[in-house]
Amino acid sequence: MSGQTALEVIGITKTFPGTRALDDVSLAVRKGEVHAVVGENGAGKSTLMKIIDGIHLPDCGEIRVDEQPIMIRNPQDAQRQGIGFVHQEIALCQHLSVAENVFMADINTGKFPLIPFNRYRAETRKLLDQFHAKIDPSAHVSTLSISNQQIVEIIKALSRQCRILIFDEPTAALTEDETDVLFEIIGKLKSQGISILYITHRMPEIFRLCDRVTILRDGKLIETLNVAETNEVAIVNRMVGRHIEDLYPPKDAAEHEDTVPVLAVENLGSFDRFRDISFTVYPGEILGLTGLVGAGRSEVLKAVCGLYPKTCGEIRLQGKPIEIRGYRDAIRHGIVYLTEDRKSEGLFLRMNVIRNIAAMSLARLISGFLVDRRQEAQLASKHVESTRIRCSSLVQSLESLSGGNQQKVLLSKLLAIEPRVLFLDEPTRGIDVGAKSEIHLLLRNLANSGVAIVMISSDMPEVIGMCDRVVVMYEGTVAGTVRDSDGHLNEETLIHLASGLSVATAPAGPTPVEREEREKG
Repeated sequence: MSGQTALEVIGITKTFPGTRALDDVSLAVRKGEVHAVVGENGAGKSTLMKIIDGIHLPDCGEIRVDEQPIMIRNPQDAQRQGIGFVHQEIALCQHLSVAENVFMADINTGKFPLIPFNRYRAETRKLLDQFHAKIDPSAHVSTLSISNQQIVEIIKALSRQCRILIFDEPTAALTEDETDVLFEIIGKLKSQGISILYITHRMPEIFRLCDRVTILRDGKLIETLNVAETNEVAIVNRMVGRHIEDLYPPKDAAEHEDTVPVLAVENLGSFDRFRDISFTVYPGEILGLTGLVGAGRSEVLKAVCGLYPKTCGEIRLQGKPIEIRGYRDAIRHGIVYLTEDRKSEGLFLRMNVIRNIAAMSLARLISGFLVDRRQEAQLASKHVESTRIRCSSLVQSLESLSGGNQQKVLLSKLLAIEPRVLFLDEPTRGIDVGAKSEIHLLLRNLANSGVAIVMISSDMPEVIGMCDRVVVMYEGTVAGTVRDSDGHLNEETLIHLASGLSVATAPAGPTPVEREEREKG
């Protein structure tokens, strides 16, 4: 890695109405470096990246490229300086071809009387070949997987002689295999001398990919560290401004199998999506449901809740058979489902905190023919306090809250009906470590109060750290169940089962001492 500076921001300050998003932030990125930028939601990461990309203008401060001061007024200026931005949400024209997307800037300039599609396709093929990507330049973007669309975003930036590339949560929507492909591409870009700014909430990615990490908190620069000289706990503590020694709360050591399960599912099936699914969850237990993407995890929980069709199977609540024909039936029985897509399926982003939290509890809040607004506000206030939602007021709109606080509002909306069974689908995806820690503690406290929790997560450390038992799925069936109390709840066993292999052939996981030594190393 070169010691030369590719990009430098000096004393950047940015204020929005009522909020100082950045306060005198400075950052330097070396040539050929992968430089992580981390912080809780609202720390200023995205604002800083948008200033570098010309989406926002700073109130004061300076940007330098190759040690020369520059002015970036808009994204076109950033592109001319060799700065590219791969956004978390894909920003491609889905109805156009790969080649048309890659050379969209040339097409828009109108510098050619006839668009040279053959040349664009050939140039796109050359760029794709650098990464051994089997993508047809003529294919419509809408036909590509998310990971391949991300590759198109990258080569689109490279087609403009990009020297500095910004990635914003690039693995949020990727499978494990797709993530490995992306990491290989980033490695190749680094070897070519391209500098990369990498925003992520996922700590393992920092230690796998990055050379240095800059930590922001409340719009201020906290510290820039060499990744090789730090550890996960040190980064997290600097991010949140307090010590978090244990990333996961202590588990309940009690065995639950001698009690009546709160929920029992037997031989659940749905056409060719999943079959013979059976599991139980006990009061005070957190049951994990894991497997590779496409194994049918979400569909199983949705089928229990009446949100997805089922063709067979029995559901028992407290030992008694129940019939769930739709989500209203599930709610009536105290079974609720937290969707993995909070923005599209879970929240009313243009409505305020009160309305969102009370949305599922309106029947209990009606006085005469109208909703009792006083009770509604009291209900919201109670959950804002108990889940530690950070908002300026109860009438603040959801779209102005950070991702972690939006997630707490969604969870509060479900908790407001006082459920007996809580289904959680990727409950901490896309939120910062501080909010994750708070949600983990909240879930364990709920379990300790007797609520039965079933949690889907693609984050293996989270599954291991939070769950008392884990049901592993493989291609629509149950591959096995692993208990924490048996000492076999580790990544090796879970990945083995999720790949369709038996536990007997799974390699032994590390002992606690070995795991501690590995983390220190």
